[in-house]
Amino acid sequence: MEEVQPEYDHIGFFTATIYQWKKLLAPKKYKQLIIDSLSFLVEKKKVKVYSFVIMPNHIHLLWQILPPYLLKNIQRDFLKYTGQKIYYDLKKNHPQVLEHFAVDASDRRYQFWQKDSLTKFLPSRKVIEQKLDYIHNNPVQKKWMLADSPIEYEYSSCGFYEIDNPNFKFLSHYMEFFE
Repeated sequence: MEEVQPEYDHIGFFTATIYQWKKLLAPKKYKQLIIDSLSFLVEKKKVKVYSFVIMPNHIHLLWQILPPYLLKNIQRDFLKYTGQKIYYDLKKNHPQVLEHFAVDASDRRYQFWQKDSLTKFLPSRKVIEQKLDYIHNNPVQKKWMLADSPIEYEYSSCGFYEIDNPNFKFLSHYMEFFE
């Protein structure tokens, strides 16, 4: 009997953090790399992305993995690909920054993402909406103050929901999940 995959039946809340909480994602080029990677996954029909925010040292997503792909493989490949792209850019353009990500590990010389990245499946529309609000309000938290209002923060799906901003064509509205 085939095992039912929860990633097909639920929206997941994904968090990935930069190694040691360093602010590696502060430059626009690395935020754009994340956006391009998400866009690719959607274009290849591997995931649906319902919401995102890219912070200086972490990202949050609401996403759903599409069959026949598996969550563990999508997460691994997404983090590996973005890590490799960041590595090559740092090696070429910022070798002094690259050394801040050196690790003494048997399987790698550098690490960009912490190993605790994970997706938690959300059980209800209410919880999905709570996470959506959390994601969109993350940039205006006192700790960050990256914008005066959530809608002003460029690297978030808030504008998609609030003013139909078409900048992120890879996004799907979370209510489509309930249709």
